[in-house]
Amino acid sequence: MFNDRVLSGMRPTGRMHIGHYHGVLRNWVRLQEEHECLFFAADWHALTTHFDESESIADMVWEMFVDWLGAGLDPTRATLFVQSRVPEHAELTLLLGMITPVGWLERVPTYKEQQQKLADRDLSNFGFLGYPVMMSSDILIYRANMVPVGDDQVSHIELTRELARRFNHIYGKEAGFEENAKAAVKKLGSRKAKRYNELRAAFQEKGDEAALAAARDLLEDTQNLSLGDQERLFGWLEGARRVILPEPRPLLTATPKVPGLDGQKMSKSYGNAIFLREEPAEVTRKIRTMQTDPARVRRSDPGNPERCPVWPLHQIYSDEATRDWVWKGCTSAGIGCLECKQPVIDAILREQAPMHERAQKYLDDPQLVRNIVADGCERARKLAEETMEDVREAMGLRYT
Repeated sequence: MFNDRVLSGMRPTGRMHIGHYHGVLRNWVRLQEEHECLFFAADWHALTTHFDESESIADMVWEMFVDWLGAGLDPTRATLFVQSRVPEHAELTLLLGMITPVGWLERVPTYKEQQQKLADRDLSNFGFLGYPVMMSSDILIYRANMVPVGDDQVSHIELTRELARRFNHIYGKEAGFEENAKAAVKKLGSRKAKRYNELRAAFQEKGDEAALAAARDLLEDTQNLSLGDQERLFGWLEGARRVILPEPRPLLTATPKVPGLDGQKMSKSYGNAIFLREEPAEVTRKIRTMQTDPARVRRSDPGNPERCPVWPLHQIYSDEATRDWVWKGCTSAGIGCLECKQPVIDAILREQAPMHERAQKYLDDPQLVRNIVADGCERARKLAEETMEDVREAMGLRYT
């Protein structure tokens, strides 16, 4: 339960572009080599803002999975699944909603930001107000302890931590908890038990956060405890409550901002995207026709790379020597704009070549994708069911 587990998802928007790759997917590919990972298509989340366009969601989900697999996600290393195929997400969302103060939801920074950004859409619905609860459920249902996010999403993880803390405080009761916890300590062995008690005392008597972290590490490294005993000892560290839903932590990741062809944020809706499986000729055409520094009216006019939307692509795709060549060549008019663009074109084509190759077998046989996702949904649901059994028991909702 407390082993490193990564959880992340994306709303299905159809084809992925290079902004998705450098902002999210490349990091996922790295994480799957280091941790247990679950990545899901957040189709229910899509309904919170686009409930009137649901007929296109399924097609976009499959298109997105092909891009994920083409980008390098490996179904033998990561679990890929669809949110709505694991109905326990909805059950936990409902139950957490019962204890979530409305004020917590209204203070989420993205709540008002999205209302302003999507002013053309009807967002005056329960689903949009409550989507942070569903996001928290997505994480807590798998007891994931790491969630890769950018700085702008940390507030969502903090709300998830608050909800987990509130749930554990309200429902983490157990008859004979202290006696059961003391019995579990003895199962650690004499050396670890002594160390655990010392660290627990240091935290509870002196508020030593380092001691709390060390005690958690000790428990995570102990293999011979049952799931119930682990929960009791994690809970006993901080008081006399059982930890049913462990608090996740944000896994801050560098997310370079990939500009679109017009210099704005890359987005399919803006029509300024370079897609992951774009045809090479189309990639070349799009970049060669990008606008550059307006000061360079003629080939002989010097320019300023910082005013050119091609320059941020060099920051992502070019090495230092190439960037130096571009800067000097542009500011001195020593190179033309087409010469400047060619290294970016070459780098994107090199990056996308293996993506085309990996994706082709799924395009040739779409059933392969369906099978991968079906297996992933089955694995995800087993984990979700384990959590919900504990949640129902803690809340007194088991009737057997």
